[in-house]
Amino acid sequence: MDFSSTALRVLRQVAESGSFTAAAVRLGYTQSAVSRQAAALERGAGAVLFERHFDGVRLTPAGLTLLRHARTILACLDEAEQDLTGSAGRAEPVRLGIFPSGGAMLLPLALTRLAETDPHLAVTSREGTTPSLIRSLRAGSLDLAVLTSRPPHRPSDGESPALHLERIEDTELCVAVPTTGVYAGRTSVHAGELVDAPWIATPSSGAEPLLGVWPGLPGRPRVVHTARDWLTKLRLVAAGFGVTTVPRGMSAALPQGVTLLRVDGAPPELRRVLAARLPGRPSPEITRVIQALTGA
Repeated sequence: MDFSSTALRVLRQVAESGSFTAAAVRLGYTQSAVSRQAAALERGAGAVLFERHFDGVRLTPAGLTLLRHARTILACLDEAEQDLTGSAGRAEPVRLGIFPSGGAMLLPLALTRLAETDPHLAVTSREGTTPSLIRSLRAGSLDLAVLTSRPPHRPSDGESPALHLERIEDTELCVAVPTTGVYAGRTSVHAGELVDAPWIATPSSGAEPLLGVWPGLPGRPRVVHTARDWLTKLRLVAAGFGVTTVPRGMSAALPQGVTLLRVDGAPPELRRVLAARLPGRPSPEITRVIQALTGA
């Protein structure tokens, strides 16, 4: 078998992005170039590596096997480049992925703590949905990911081997409302009052459900605004244009004019915050980042 480093990077990016088109954009290639590299990989492996579906591309068991070795090969090439350029030993990098509200809840405090206790660590972070962060972990482009799950907290994905998960915290879901108007001065709201509420939500996708609407409400929710950015959603709430769900852990990051209400008349909605990594013994750097996140 003869695989180029370019082809192996394409394999890793397709696994992370979930499509040839997205991989081409991330790598700066044309889609036809990515398709050619994928075909060359399959010829070299003598096996089908990619499953094409209407909603994207997934790796076959043979593709996942090659990906596992590709991560090791590409990591060795990166280390060789650092040795040759003299950049090795300057800092210990940790690539961290985190779900959107987790950035506001955990990231600043964790990074502040690490700057004091472990200044040699160079943590880089990027935001993503739980499915996209899991793909990045599997592809080897993240070392650690902070994810969320809802009961009964099933395994993060169906791939093997299973990811190693560590609980950071459990946080309660609340409803963010404007401090003025019908919710002024209140600390709770009954679930029945939310049936006809104007909701501000994150658009749903094939991998993520509609986020921002209280789970389990009867009927179809009245979504008046959709936005992925948390600041946009919360500013709309502050201005009185709707309500949205927020983890209680985000209370310290709320803008002026927004308050959180507990929901009565419905079972509590708890979300578990998890640190996920590939199985095996973690590096000391990854362990230190997990400890900082837990402490935050």
